Amino acid sequence: MADEEYGDPRLAAIYDALYPDRSDLDAYSGVVREFDARRVLDIGCGTGVFALLLAGRGIEVVGVDPAGASLDVARAKPGSERVRWICGDATALPPLQVDLATMTANVAPAIADPHAWRETLRGAYDALRPGGHLVFETRNPAKRAWEAWNREASHRITEIPGAGPVETWVDLIEVSGPLVTIRWTYVFAADDVLTSTSMLRFPEREEVEAELGAQGYAVNDVRDAPDRPGREFVFVALRPGP
Repeated sequence: MADEEYGDPRLAAIYDALYPDRSDLDAYSGVVREFDARRVLDIGCGTGVFALLLAGRGIEVVGVDPAGASLDVARAKPGSERVRWICGDATALPPLQVDLATMTANVAPAIADPHAWRETLRGAYDALRPGGHLVFETRNPAKRAWEAWNREASHRITEIPGAGPVETWVDLIEVSGPLVTIRWTYVFAADDVLTSTSMLRFPEREEVEAELGAQGYAVNDVRDAPDRPGREFVFVALRPGP
């Protein structure tokens, strides 16, 4: 099930305005070029920023996301007809043979349930052609990013066309082992407040590598995230084959 910030129509509509800097996608665009991928599966595509970026370059893209509200935003964007949009997750995809599957930003950490995570890896594996790659990022738990997730550090007001000023901040709710629960607050007006609660998983690098191996992948590389040096692991996993 999608968190409210992705599944609530009012929050999905302002998501891009709240997070306009998507320089984090530069590394993924580089991976597409590195592997000369012509068919890409974007798992957790959200409002379609990365999928549309690739489609605009002539790449065949399938974008899948469980949040119908986010997909509605994606479908309303120019060029959306170039992308095949699927409302769902990687566990129930139609037959595909893609060169590359991606999970950008917080997509992988947001799959907090271990069973759901294993099923997602399996679904991506089945969607890849032999010799295709899965690329995604997780947060380095040693950096304890959650310690900065509080109102004082995150509070801001964003002027959004059609919505006016929107006040936002995040609060840390709980840390339990590798699981971190946070709550975002969105204030449209004094009496118009929405919240979105998320649980993120912070696994150790060795655990992720073991999970990939158990699903049949070969881990080709574990890289640094250029936009967050030292704070994330970027996994490059191969589905073996000719």
